[in-house]
Amino acid sequence: MGLRSSLSVAALVAVVAVPAAQRAPVPPKAPDHLVGVWQLNAAKSRYFPGPAPTSETRTYTRDRDNVVGVIERTFNDGRRQRIEYTANFDREYPVMGTEDYDHVVLKRIDENTSEAVLSHAGRVYGIARRVISSDNKSMTITFRRENETGPSVYNVVYYDRIALTPGEPQ
Repeated sequence: MGLRSSLSVAALVAVVAVPAAQRAPVPPKAPDHLVGVWQLNAAKSRYFPGPAPTSETRTYTRDRDNVVGVIERTFNDGRRQRIEYTANFDREYPVMGTEDYDHVVLKRIDENTSEAVLSHAGRVYGIARRVISSDNKSMTITFRRENETGPSVYNVVYYDRIALTPGEPQ
């Protein structure tokens, strides 16, 4: 077989193989348990030292591989807070809307668990561990901030999923 014949066979194989590869079944994408709207369940939550917000809603969406988080809180004194970030795992990303911290680094532990290291001006502010229940209907965030003598803040906060996607009921 000459060079010309070899090239013709290679071209024919490429023409036949590409459409076959394009028809190969694509495995389904793993469900994204975080995406949705989550509402604070104050009765199940514990804040140390407190006080707790009177309401809080967390909305998580996806922008390609990034998670977009919007946290809206209201406090007893009427003050409102809106925190926003767009982040992915294992890199530092900016946070807007709070003076307490200005960056977040997300780390995936498993399908339902992740950790967020919150920092301000390069110093760790606190660590939040997020766990989504196996039925995907509730989420717990445990936030811990340390000082020289131990934990200065220790919050265990429960959320109920109120929608699978923003604007839609569950």
